[in-house]
Amino acid sequence: MRFDTYEPGDFYDELFIAKEQPRSEATLLIERINSLPPKELQRRQQVAQKALFKLGATFNVYGDNRGTERIFPFDVIPRIVSAEEWEVLEKGLKQRIYALNCFIADIYDAQKIIKDGVIPAELIASAKGFLQPCIGLKPPGGIWCHITGTDLVREKDGQWYVLEDNLRCPSGISYVLENRRVMKSSFPKLFETMAIRPVDDYPSHLLDTLLNLAPTNLTDPTVVVLTPGIYNSAYFEHSFLAQQMGVELVEGRDLVVADGYLQMRTTKGLQRVDAIYRRIDDDFIDPQVFRSDSMLGVPGLTEVYRNRRVAIANALGTGVADDKVIYAYVPQMIRYYLGEDAILQNVPTYLCWEEKQLNYVLANLDKLVVKCANESGGYGMLVGPHATPEKRQEFAQLIQANPRNYIAQPTLCLSRVPTILDDSFEGCHVDLRPYILYGKDIYVHPGGLTRVALKKGSLVVNSSQGGGSKDTWVLAS
Repeated sequence: MRFDTYEPGDFYDELFIAKEQPRSEATLLIERINSLPPKELQRRQQVAQKALFKLGATFNVYGDNRGTERIFPFDVIPRIVSAEEWEVLEKGLKQRIYALNCFIADIYDAQKIIKDGVIPAELIASAKGFLQPCIGLKPPGGIWCHITGTDLVREKDGQWYVLEDNLRCPSGISYVLENRRVMKSSFPKLFETMAIRPVDDYPSHLLDTLLNLAPTNLTDPTVVVLTPGIYNSAYFEHSFLAQQMGVELVEGRDLVVADGYLQMRTTKGLQRVDAIYRRIDDDFIDPQVFRSDSMLGVPGLTEVYRNRRVAIANALGTGVADDKVIYAYVPQMIRYYLGEDAILQNVPTYLCWEEKQLNYVLANLDKLVVKCANESGGYGMLVGPHATPEKRQEFAQLIQANPRNYIAQPTLCLSRVPTILDDSFEGCHVDLRPYILYGKDIYVHPGGLTRVALKKGSLVVNSSQGGGSKDTWVLAS
């Protein structure tokens, strides 16, 4: 396979400026692929996919009766981000996470942003992720959002936009690390000649972030990863990160509140737990405070947390910032808390709870993407131009029944990356999820998960909807 016949099309292509004109940062990659013998690239693609399968890089799809585990499709053509571009993204992400942390701390305390009329009180009160039991909580160091996965997209003009924020239990970093592992085997010479920033130190940065939460008087704090269990869609990642950090992977049944502390059951008796990386949603984490029918959490955990005898990442209540209606106000948050303009812009967003914007959305469903405020994974979404009239009518009724629960955005012309489909290269649409850790400082991991829509022409990149992933190469300056 060669790129001689590849057509970038009328899109922003991450590797090509025009036909047979690679971007400067991609030149070595394109030359290397073009120099491979016939069928060699397909062979490397197959080897890479088999390697990921052997590594166990799978995910679960809820409600899929064909089997609980699927391999996450992977494409060996990477996305490349220049050092100059990454510097801007890094600054913008740090700014955004700092402002989001200020916002969460504020709404669970003085609520100044509401009193000053920046965000309507009813939007916060009606947000599914705003949790009354979290009012007055004081997490260690005032940090609420320790681990964030922020989804970015690039438009036709090359401009980056923030598509959404993921603060509850953002997933996908394990695929970033495993993808890089197989890519180093697929193109070892390129990693020797190109200045590609490494990604394999993420677990050590994550562990440092979690240890930073523990009381300073502890010489050897105990950190655990709390998982809902093997049937969770991201269980591979939970076990992978625990193993990489050298900490215990536990379920709710492994933990108990005793003597005012959170304790872990071990073969030697109870052992105190000082910090939790939780991969369980708030609703299920403590049946005494949230959902009483939860079998996944730990009864009494919230009280121990409130008494600052255990730290939790991310803090309880951070899911309020995942609300796609709240997302629309992040630029205002940045101006309010930091006195700055946003470095990274939001995608233009219509709020259906406002009557004028609602009327516009209903009149233009064939042109817009409609999203449910609290869904993820590509669920609860309408891609208007690709939907049937019946589906658009169905969504119109849903929006009218609950306007607060929906936003709409223009259909984006997402950037593309050459991707192997059958025996040829096709330009497939991508997004990018960088991972940001907030400990002593805010750290943006170089790269992130590039998700790719593997169905020709599709804009939906989610794994549960048929998407796959690519390695993301951030070049050093």
